Amino acid sequence: MVTVGTIVWLSSELMFFAGLFAAYFTIRNISPNLWSQETAKLDVPFAAVNTTILVLSSVACQFGVFAAERGKPGRSGKLSQIKLWGMREWFVLTYLMGAIFIAGQATEYANLVTEHVTISSSPYGSMFYLATGFHGLHVVGGLIAFLLVIGRTFAARKFTHEQAISAIVVSYYWHFVDVVWVGLFATIYLIK
Repeated sequence: MVTVGTIVWLSSELMFFAGLFAAYFTIRNISPNLWSQETAKLDVPFAAVNTTILVLSSVACQFGVFAAERGKPGRSGKLSQIKLWGMREWFVLTYLMGAIFIAGQATEYANLVTEHVTISSSPYGSMFYLATGFHGLHVVGGLIAFLLVIGRTFAARKFTHEQAISAIVVSYYWHFVDVVWVGLFATIYLIK
């Protein structure tokens, strides 16, 4: 039931982001000169590296799910033995990569503010910050979920099927957040 509920909830989130994409393209169509002027201020290589980090975090997350499905909450060897990692280690790596992504977004926001691109400076600024900001909030929500799942494994005496399901559900959310970002990255940074 939790898995089905998560998928239904993510479908509603998909509609929310579809609305942001529609608004972005509508305003872009109305003000093409503004868009070409403002998109020139974006640091595409930096954003591409940040995007790569987020996408690779999905890979780490999935390895954590595989470990959870095997009933392995923690590593069975040294930290340097990646093949022996459990769900916790993979989820901590995912968490760190997600935190780096958020730090990268904050850095980009600071750079754009110095370029006078703010949420109130123009329709472009409004749409850029709304779309990327709401996505960033979703990433932060995912980071909190990872901490909760990891914490539960330390608090419980035994790793249960329910904890494995929790890890899987959090991975659904994380993969969704990553796919949405790939769409946002393509729309905002690549389509000029």
